Amino acid sequence: MQITTAAKALKELGHVTRLAIYRQVVRAGHQGIPVGEIQERLDIPGSTLSHHISSLTSANLLTQRREGRTLYCVAQYEHLQGVIGFLQDECCIEESGNDAEISRTQDQENLPLS
Repeated sequence: MQITTAAKALKELGHVTRLAIYRQVVRAGHQGIPVGEIQERLDIPGSTLSHHISSLTSANLLTQRREGRTLYCVAQYEHLQGVIGFLQDECCIEESGNDAEISRTQDQENLPLS
């Protein structure tokens, strides 16, 4: 995963309302949750909810699907796992003393070596 992709996802999850929405969507599982149910649970105005769902969708954290008149939000678990993996892959990497791994990681991020 590119650092900019991870940063976008983390930025969108960094807002308290979007994080609350996303937690509801993730809890619902692979079938998703109706938008109206999110609105009821969190007591959010429809226009505000729509704005936040749009932000989460643009970060590839969720998608929407329509069944009849009901609009569902569905978490993109693969993308979420990618973001988590992006952070986990870096965990304690410098403790190993593996300079080749550190160099490879910095090269992938296009960051200057320090």
